[in-house]
Amino acid sequence: MASPASTEQPISVLMVCLGNICRSPMAEAVFKDAVHKHPSEQVRKAFGQIDSAGTGAYHAGDDADPRTQAELRSHGIRSTCRARKVTQADFQNFDWIFGMDTSNVRSLRASAPRNSRARIEIFGAFDDSRPIADPYYGGDDGFKECYLQCVRYSNAFLKHLGFPLAAEDPNSAL
Repeated sequence: MASPASTEQPISVLMVCLGNICRSPMAEAVFKDAVHKHPSEQVRKAFGQIDSAGTGAYHAGDDADPRTQAELRSHGIRSTCRARKVTQADFQNFDWIFGMDTSNVRSLRASAPRNSRARIEIFGAFDDSRPIADPYYGGDDGFKECYLQCVRYSNAFLKHLGFPLAAEDPNSAL
């Protein structure tokens, strides 16, 4: 993929987990926040659509999990996510599709049409490649860990694309 500095079209990113109510809405909101608040105008202008979806339609139409929303609010971030399932059009409409774990990535790669333009990776691919564990059945600590990983992986992705890093969230050290 071309360097964003030389790309005319805005870069589009889709975050994907199983149900689109915990991890992928968190990743979407954190990445949007990182882009929109970045001090570099080049970064803010480089990105177009940033969205999230699930590999399943279990929660289609629902808001993000209240614990996801609470964790985001504690960092001054708001989620506007409405759960939806990944569509075939997503593989043409997005440049990057990030799965939150290896199961998501396998499912995405199996569903992708041969002519998919999207690059499919695990969200942590440009950092430690660790999956983001699903916090749905756990407590608040899982949502805090999810947030911290999303911050790290957002910064790592921006760095991979050649963009300067903004000041990191002091809570992002893992």
